[in-house]
Amino acid sequence: MILISPIKQELELLVEKKKNKKAIFALQLALKCKYIELDVTKDSLTDDIIVEKANEWKAVVFTNDRMLKKRLRNISVPVVYVRQKSFLEIDGMI
Repeated sequence: MILISPIKQELELLVEKKKNKKAIFALQLALKCKYIELDVTKDSLTDDIIVEKANEWKAVVFTNDRMLKKRLRNISVPVVYVRQKSFLEIDGMI
């Protein structure tokens, strides 16, 4: 599993602003992944980066974001997401 820099920055911002348990847990879990620093511009959208890199690297993406899942499905990228708070679901072929 990998963590790209835009996702890490987004999670850190969520933890800083909201300080909720879900954001803290997500960041703690993400920090256990292999970290990859990407050279992206500040105006780049995180979802665009995820779609681009997942397609380029032929990677599975872990997200619960509906719009992102739809974009990934449209380019045949498998998605893993949490269902009913405790189950992992896979959408697509791995």
